[in-house]
Amino acid sequence: MNNHWLILPVAIPAMTAAMLVLAQAYGLTIQRALSVGATAIQLATAIGLYMLAGDGEPRVYLLGNWPAPFGIVLVLDRLAATMLLLTGVLAIGVVLASLGDWDRKGRHFHALLQFQLMGINGAFLTGDLFNLFVFFEVLLIASYGLMLHGSGPRRLRAGFHYISINLIGSTVFLFAVGTIYAVTGTLNMADLAVKVPQVAAGNEALLSAGALLLFTVFAIKSAMVPFHWWLPPTYGTTSPAAAAVFAIMTKVGAYSIIRVYTLIFGADAGPLAGIVTPWILPAAIVTLVLGTIGVLASRGLRDLACYSLIASMGTVLIALGLFTAESLAAALYYAVQSTLTSAALFLLAGLLVNDADGRSPSPATAGPLSHGTLFAGLYFLLAIAMVGMPPLAGFIGKLLILDAARTGPHIVAVWSAILITGLLLTIGFARAGIDTFWRKPQAGARIAATRTAPILPTAVVAAMIAVLAALSLLAGPIMDDMTATANQLLQPQTYIRAVLESRPSAAFVGE
Repeated sequence: MNNHWLILPVAIPAMTAAMLVLAQAYGLTIQRALSVGATAIQLATAIGLYMLAGDGEPRVYLLGNWPAPFGIVLVLDRLAATMLLLTGVLAIGVVLASLGDWDRKGRHFHALLQFQLMGINGAFLTGDLFNLFVFFEVLLIASYGLMLHGSGPRRLRAGFHYISINLIGSTVFLFAVGTIYAVTGTLNMADLAVKVPQVAAGNEALLSAGALLLFTVFAIKSAMVPFHWWLPPTYGTTSPAAAAVFAIMTKVGAYSIIRVYTLIFGADAGPLAGIVTPWILPAAIVTLVLGTIGVLASRGLRDLACYSLIASMGTVLIALGLFTAESLAAALYYAVQSTLTSAALFLLAGLLVNDADGRSPSPATAGPLSHGTLFAGLYFLLAIAMVGMPPLAGFIGKLLILDAARTGPHIVAVWSAILITGLLLTIGFARAGIDTFWRKPQAGARIAATRTAPILPTAVVAAMIAVLAALSLLAGPIMDDMTATANQLLQPQTYIRAVLESRPSAAFVGE
């Protein structure tokens, strides 16, 4: 039986984007109203789906009323619902922040944003590898437009690199799904979970190649070393609103790793069980270290935000690499808070650095800032959230990851990496804060103090910090939900049964 609520996170932004393209002729006010309204509806839908998934029973939507594995399916479980809710919260913040004149810098900002939300939501809901590829392409194509929104030579140059690496990733993705289909005859994730353990011994090497190719694609999306180099020039030169929504794109890569390598190549995958486990933890630690070095070397707040995002992804991937219920729950909690922290940091950097070409000049030469005390306070709170200091959620997230590694064989490597980089991140953020808010401007510096701070973006940054505070205050019940999500992931039989035993709706087949 189809649950039609599941199609709404994909259908609403798709229809809204089409209407926004048509509304271009009627001015920006109409586009803004449509975009804000549709994004608010998406958030309300995500809240409803999160509550629906709370009973632990996966819901399945059969597109075209074709039964799995022959047709396309959307599946709602706890993990998908969590990521949809995170997307909804981030999206409403970004669309409101963009009203502070960032959406005026070019055409079709709101339409592109809705298309990207369609791709992100679809990636979280799909139960099919090929359609995961399709939704990846939708969100990437939209991100190309958002990345270049407002134009400028530096954005064009960074955009060329960004498009190139993603075209390579898309090609590898196709090779991967083609290889997996050639061996198993299916791309439905639940069906693959049944057939992968039954693959003939002679085909195991070919299927392993497909699994590792998929991991390469997801590593690119999640900015894992050595595929992290594209992120700083891309996120650092695009508009603040675009960079803020891009903060969740790396989590799409992390989500895909969780979904594929717990469901398809999880503990029940026979000889291919845990095929990527030996690779994730070392690469994640190096990602965290290199991101931290980037923070220390950053010359401006946008660079700081980019490299801190890489460092936070390293922390998330460290937790994923442990592949226990406790570490997966900690990874999800930390991923939620780091996404909101990174997005708020990009928005704040956009308020502090006013440059149409996306440049990030040294704060020491930018002159004094209007509302400096307010911005300094916001920066301080975001800094302690990102480096993992109390009392905000970043501290709790790191503490949970350290606790998850406490009884495992990797305790020394994980604790050393997180604690030492935490200290170095504190130094990097402190130095950037001193340069931005305390250092006297040099003679002849460009004075930015006469600018009036846009109200909406500033309010959105403050609201995101309030959400981080709520994540800290409600850490107990939130972690109960995250633990239930992790347990559901590590016991995929319920997911498999829900998909493969779903039947077409009688209303459509004439029964």
